[in-house]
Amino acid sequence: MFARHPYLSLATFVYLGVVGWATLTPQSGRASSNLLWRMAEFFDRYEATQWLTFSTLEFLANIAMFVPLGLFFVLLLGRRRWWLAIALGFLLTMVIEFVQQFIGGRVPDVRDIVANSLGAILGTLLALVLTAAAARKRRAGRVSSEPIASRL
Repeated sequence: MFARHPYLSLATFVYLGVVGWATLTPQSGRASSNLLWRMAEFFDRYEATQWLTFSTLEFLANIAMFVPLGLFFVLLLGRRRWWLAIALGFLLTMVIEFVQQFIGGRVPDVRDIVANSLGAILGTLLALVLTAAAARKRRAGRVSSEPIASRL
C-alpha cells in the first residue's frame, strides 16, 4: 500500500505529524488558540455572527483538522475500505484525547472526539465522492474489455 503510493503516504505521515504537533504538545498561549480568540472577538462585534463563539470556532477547527485524514485514509486504503478510514479517525482521536490528560495545559474533551470523528467522516465522504467517477470508469473499462460473448 505505501509502496504503491509513496507521495500520498508521505503526505499522510506529514499531516499526521502536524496533527500530532497541534494536539499533543503543551498548550501555553498557542498561536492557533490566539487566532481563534481573535476570530471570536471579530465575530462578536457583529450581531449576525455573534453565534461564532470561541467554543464554536474551536469545534469547527477540530472538524476541519480531521477532514484531510479521512480523505488520505480512503485514498491510501481504497474505496472498499472506507469504513476503516472512519474507524482510524475515531481511534486516532481517542488516543489523542487519552494522551492529552498527561500533557500540561491540555484537557481531554468529549466534544473533541465528536468533532474529530465528524471531520474524519466528512473527509471519507469527500474522498468517496471525488473518486466515484474514477471507480465508475474502471468498472466500465473492465466490462467493455470482455468479449461480447462472455457478457451474454
